[in-house]
Amino acid sequence: MPSTTRRTAVVALALAAGTVPLTTGTASAAPHPSTVVSAPLAKGLYQSAYSERHHVLWATTAVGRPPVTSSALLKVDPKTLEVKATYTPPVTDAATGAVEAVYGVAVDDEHDTVWTTNTRNNSLAVYSQRTGKHLATLPNVAHAREVVVDERHDLAWAGGFGDGTVVAFDTRTFKEKKRVTVPGAAPAGLAVNERTGTVYATDLKGNRLIAVSPYAKDPSFIPAGNGPISVALSPDGRTAYTADQAAGGISVVDLRKKAVTRTVPTGAGALSVATDRRTGRVLVANRTAANVTIVDPAKATVTETLPTSPNPNHITVAGTTAYAVDKSGTGPEGRDQIHRIRLGR
Repeated sequence: MPSTTRRTAVVALALAAGTVPLTTGTASAAPHPSTVVSAPLAKGLYQSAYSERHHVLWATTAVGRPPVTSSALLKVDPKTLEVKATYTPPVTDAATGAVEAVYGVAVDDEHDTVWTTNTRNNSLAVYSQRTGKHLATLPNVAHAREVVVDERHDLAWAGGFGDGTVVAFDTRTFKEKKRVTVPGAAPAGLAVNERTGTVYATDLKGNRLIAVSPYAKDPSFIPAGNGPISVALSPDGRTAYTADQAAGGISVVDLRKKAVTRTVPTGAGALSVATDRRTGRVLVANRTAANVTIVDPAKATVTETLPTSPNPNHITVAGTTAYAVDKSGTGPEGRDQIHRIRLGR
């Protein structure tokens, strides 16, 4: 049976500015439990990505439906959870004020850039990490949801949810390098094995993974769970973990055997998944359940359940810390929250 932990303390703190409250909590079931600090960040949060080069967290925001006029790329201090800089995407329609709204995000520390998906504009964008300058817009990725960077092979991969494509771009020149189309597929989440160069895309409609190698002409297919929307890899790259939105859990997928070896219920609306590379544990943001669960994949058990604000939307892991962003609107002025999780042992 999955174990459930609860917060044992809630303490109001103040940031240096003195106006933005933080909440802290501790999960109590594990011998050395994880701890959570939460703070309001901005309206319309979608995803985040950590830069080791700059020791900052990049987050994307977009508010409302087209024409989207409020969107930003945020540079966030991971210690204080304060916004250090805000960069507005370029205007695409002067008449309406619509901008090239940003949703998915990935960091390329090798080339000092940030990559975003401009989902509603069917494109990607590249920004300078140093200045926040918009460097390029890369078109023809239909309803791009996520982007992932392979620094070893100088590639950025994106999935076209709208037309079944998986596309690679050169991270030095921003030129398209490879495009694979799977008719009827809906690529959603992405993870890349930088040792082999293979990218794995979840097919939300086909309940499978699409595996694309930069060296092979055709993709291969691997079974996954019910409604796979996000994917992460084990530290050795031999196992994939898919967040199965419809099933409310994760699937453990043996990539060599091309088979699901076990499933673990984590919570309703499992949406985003990430791996703690130190321990091999898997973190899952469960949107409907309003929590983050930590899974021991070897034992197929949930070791911790960490409550968040409603609608956690994405989770990323950086060393001993994870960051989850939600779409709760529970902060001052309707801002969404960010949750910093100090991972236990």
